Amino acid sequence: MKILVVGGGGREHALVWKIAQSPLVKKIYCAPGNPGIAELAENIPIKVDELDKLLEFAYSEKIDLTVVGPEQPLSLGIVDLFEDHGLKVFGPRKNAAIIEASKAFSKDLMQKYQVPTAAYGVFDAVEPAVAFIKQTGAPIVVKADGLAAGKGVIIAQTCEEAIAAVKDMLSGNAFGSAGSRVVIEEFLTGEEASFLAITDGKEIIPLASAQDHKAIFDGDQGPNTGGMGAYSPAPVVTPAVHEQAMQSILKPTIDGMAAEGRPYRGVLYAGLMINGGQVKTLEFNARFGDPECQPLLMRMKSDLVPVLMAVANGDLSGMTIDWHDKAAVCVVMAAKGYPGEYSKGNEIIGLEEAAKLDDLYVFHAGTNLKDGRCVTNGGRVLGVTALGESVQKAIELAYRGVDRISWPGVQYRRDIGKKALTRTL
Repeated sequence: MKILVVGGGGREHALVWKIAQSPLVKKIYCAPGNPGIAELAENIPIKVDELDKLLEFAYSEKIDLTVVGPEQPLSLGIVDLFEDHGLKVFGPRKNAAIIEASKAFSKDLMQKYQVPTAAYGVFDAVEPAVAFIKQTGAPIVVKADGLAAGKGVIIAQTCEEAIAAVKDMLSGNAFGSAGSRVVIEEFLTGEEASFLAITDGKEIIPLASAQDHKAIFDGDQGPNTGGMGAYSPAPVVTPAVHEQAMQSILKPTIDGMAAEGRPYRGVLYAGLMINGGQVKTLEFNARFGDPECQPLLMRMKSDLVPVLMAVANGDLSGMTIDWHDKAAVCVVMAAKGYPGEYSKGNEIIGLEEAAKLDDLYVFHAGTNLKDGRCVTNGGRVLGVTALGESVQKAIELAYRGVDRISWPGVQYRRDIGKKALTRTL
């Protein structure tokens, strides 16, 4: 088989790394890819939003399966375009990817199909939004309705902070058109977890549990990012929580999407808030999480390719996924200034030293080659991911890898996976 992976971040590097292990695959292309991916696949200089060029390439190269990593091409309709031209592609069609592309849509869907979530309001004008904030009180959550690369969520500790966020978004200053409508939600307390499942629109195969770390600094302090690290399994997802997530969140959502004439095929990622054994939904994503994808694929024993192809063919029946008993931890190394303005072009030292560690893999997220040297080229630069007999062992190995890598101004959290250590798996 010839496979095309669309994207160029850490998630796509992990997908290419896993797909490359399949005996079914003879050639992998990645568009646009990155220097780490180039060691496993042929990078193609086409951007993720250049759908016609991607189609032309897939058609001319007789690609057997295209795997779409990021949310942007999904929301633009890449799956519709490829399927309409007879090509196999993994991911939801545009009318299903709206579950991530519009937070207002997903909240209304959850309300209609009784999926537990926070109380909310949707606004495109400042005055009613301010009235809702004052009535609800703080802390309160303000979200840009559209896609904002995981950063369009403000957890406001005061009403004044929330009102300022609303004005910033609705004016178009904060997130452009993505913030032209806002969702304002009650603040939920508890512990977050990531619950991912692969579905053909009917059958649902849950993936192993995972937990992401959104805030930039240790102790979940500072502004939200696209994710500063993740680990799997997540002990907060007990068997009872897992069952609740499947029966009260995943199943009614996928059934609801089908009933709305928007059958959902691909990965559905539910962000969960767990409190006292009760689960509510924070949001949905229409693709593999980044960085959750990295530890999840490190733990996956099964060949991923037959599962991806089964979804593209619309029939997952009979498919299963096996997992390693081991734990995996991914620590994101980011550029100075991220998630705000950050510098590019700093030489990355120590990649070869880190690569010598067994059971550790460095996934490239925002890197580039300059005069033969690997340099920083994004906010999140690397995802150092380790497999261990326990979460503790995986944490120790991941940070051994991190300690071998450096560049000017590098930043990363020192507490990835620590929440798991207070619980027993």
